[in-house]
Amino acid sequence: MSKPLSLQSDRRSFVHGAATLAALISGSTVASVATATPRAGASPAATPFGPVKQIDAGTLSIGYVEMGPADGQPVLLFHGWPYDINAFAEVAPLLAARGHRVIVPYLRGYGSTVFLSADTPRNAQQAALAADGLALMDALGIKQAIVAGFDWGARTADIMALLWPERCKGLVSVSGYLIGSQAANAAPLPPAAELQWWYQFYFATERGKLGYAKNTNDFNKLIWQLASPKWKFDDATFARTAASFVNPDHVALVIHNYRWRLGLAEGEAKYDAIEARLATTPVITVPTITMEGDANGAPHPAPEQYRAKFTGPYEFRLVSGGIGHNLPQEAPAAFAKAVLDVARMAG
Repeated sequence: MSKPLSLQSDRRSFVHGAATLAALISGSTVASVATATPRAGASPAATPFGPVKQIDAGTLSIGYVEMGPADGQPVLLFHGWPYDINAFAEVAPLLAARGHRVIVPYLRGYGSTVFLSADTPRNAQQAALAADGLALMDALGIKQAIVAGFDWGARTADIMALLWPERCKGLVSVSGYLIGSQAANAAPLPPAAELQWWYQFYFATERGKLGYAKNTNDFNKLIWQLASPKWKFDDATFARTAASFVNPDHVALVIHNYRWRLGLAEGEAKYDAIEARLATTPVITVPTITMEGDANGAPHPAPEQYRAKFTGPYEFRLVSGGIGHNLPQEAPAAFAKAVLDVARMAG
C-alpha cells in the first residue's frame, strides 16, 4: 500500500486556494500547508459558475455547469447527498485554470436534472447513477474523462471507472471503494456502525419518507453538521445548495436509493447484470487517488479495507485540518490537486 499522503488543508477563499494549489504543484509529491482552524464563511459569497446548461442524456434532461477550454482534457465532478454542484464551486475554477474542461452535473433528483418521461421509474440504485454519467459523456461527445466525486458521486465515479475503464482516464474518489450490493448490505453490522446509518433506517419507513419531504432542508442541514462536525458553514452556503433540493423527484429518489440498498425497493431489470457484476466487488484498474478527511463524521471505510480493490497506479491521501465528509468544498485545493495529479499519473 502506498504511504498515506497527509495534506494539511483549510477552507480559505478562492484566491488563497489558487495560491495553495500553485505551491503544491511546484513542490514535491509530499507537500504540506499550515494547518488551519476550521472557521465560518468557508465558501465564496456567490457561485462562480455561469448559467446552468441542459442536455438530454439517456432518460434525463441533465443540468450541468461547464468551465475551462472546450478542447481541454475533460473532468467530470459528481456530488453526493445531500449536496449539489456548489460542492465544487472552488474546485472547478482551479482545474479550469490548469486547462481542463470541467463538467459538473446535477445528479438525478437535484437542481434542473429531470426525467424526460413521467413513466420512467424514479430509480436511484447505484447502477442507474453510473449510467447517467456515461450517458452525459456520450451526449457531450466526450470520449474519455477523469471522473471524481464524493459520497454518491464517489460511488458513481467508482462504478464508471470499473465498468468503462476505456472511458475513464483516471479516478479521484473520496472514501475510496464505495461499490456495494443488496446482498452485502443484508449482513448486520456491529451496533456502533448501525447507529451511524440511522437515517437509512428512518428512510425505510413511511414516517421517514413523510418526514424527509416535510423537513428536507432541516434534515439535510443536520446531515451536513454530523458529517462535517468542524465545518462552520454559514446559512448562505447551505441555502445555495438547498435550492437544488426543490426538484420534483428529489424525495422519491433519496428514499429509493436507501431502500434499494437494504433490499426494500426494486431496481430496474435492465441493470440486473451490472448489479450482479458489482456484487462481486471487482477491482478498479485505472489510475486512482483516494482521499479522506480527518474529521469525516459520515460512515466510511478505512483505507486499508479497500486498498486491494485498486490495481493500477494508486495513492491514498489523508487531508487534515478538521476536514469532514464534503471534502471538495471544505478542502478545494487538496481535491483539485488530486485531480491534477491523477491526470499526470495517467499520462
